[in-house]
Amino acid sequence: NGSVQMECALLYTFLEVSSDCKFREQLHSLQSQGPFLRGSYYYDDEVELQTDGNRSGHLQNGELVFDPQVNEEVVRIIAAQLAEIGDQFDKEIKARVVNDLVQHFLNENLSGEEITRRMSEAVEGLARAIPSDMEQEKAMLVLAMVLTKKIANTMPSLLQRVFSTTVNYISQQLHNYIVRMV
Repeated sequence: NGSVQMECALLYTFLEVSSDCKFREQLHSLQSQGPFLRGSYYYDDEVELQTDGNRSGHLQNGELVFDPQVNEEVVRIIAAQLAEIGDQFDKEIKARVVNDLVQHFLNENLSGEEITRRMSEAVEGLARAIPSDMEQEKAMLVLAMVLTKKIANTMPSLLQRVFSTTVNYISQQLHNYIVRMV
């Protein structure tokens, strides 16, 4: 599915190019574990399973391979621009917001939908609290990705769960904006 793959690629590249990323090793192991979507909490049935049991064209020789509709260079440029904005937002995000989300992610009893809802509430609250002259959708996208980075910096073992949740949130809330951007 090119759409969720686009969100995965954008978030992965954002994290990869972000400053102050303390979980690079986990990030690279996330990529090398196979398709980003494996073991995630969303859309597993939308990713085509090939007759040999593999998922359709996400990794080849351990490298991310983009479907034709996802332009890798465009995604890299956009992710780098968003990471710059993210660095500015980073200072505005209070530790309490991040720590609350970390606790939610640690709670195994919360469903994927519940965690996505908590992430959405945090992003919307931050979008209202941080003054910005940029489009609301762009601010929310950057905030979601910065929160992902901050949560993974706080507790790197949560990277896979927070990555999946953020991709789910972005694809539900901001997919059309990302398509327009790319």
